[in-house]
Amino acid sequence: MYAFSRLILWAFALLLAVPTGFAVLVLALFVDPAAQVWMTNGALAGLDMALSDLSAGLPPEGLALLIAGLAKALFVLLFMPPALIGLGGEIFGRRGLLWYGAGCGLLTAALPWLTRGAIRSSGGRDAALLAGEVRLTLILFVVGASAGLVYWLVAGRKAGLIRDAGLPDGA
Repeated sequence: MYAFSRLILWAFALLLAVPTGFAVLVLALFVDPAAQVWMTNGALAGLDMALSDLSAGLPPEGLALLIAGLAKALFVLLFMPPALIGLGGEIFGRRGLLWYGAGCGLLTAALPWLTRGAIRSSGGRDAALLAGEVRLTLILFVVGASAGLVYWLVAGRKAGLIRDAGLPDGA
């Protein structure tokens, strides 16, 4: 019964952590000037793709694929890190703020680097592109850390699959 209640609490904590991460991501993307340029270029490219399909008499399936890809990326960036860190915290009995905040932030920030493969050499890259990637990595760290902290507030402080019998709350 204890494991079932922890599972319910894990799901509820994720239900609160994911929208928190999304809100921080939206706020950071609207505040950061480099991210604004990136979003504007992406929106214009998507609009151009949809309008070219419509003008050719085709259904805008390119736009549907773009939206599906965006949904998949948001799922991976916003749901997976707090779910994995929370599951690890439950299995290993980790209750520290650093485990949830920094762990979730580092995992979220590392995901784009991990999904595209090995870190490429900067030969031929200009410094502005590299600076933009560093800024985006920092934004993703803050997004993951905020989601991890919310998860810690809801479920992480008393994490663990085995109940501590007879120990006070602070131990």
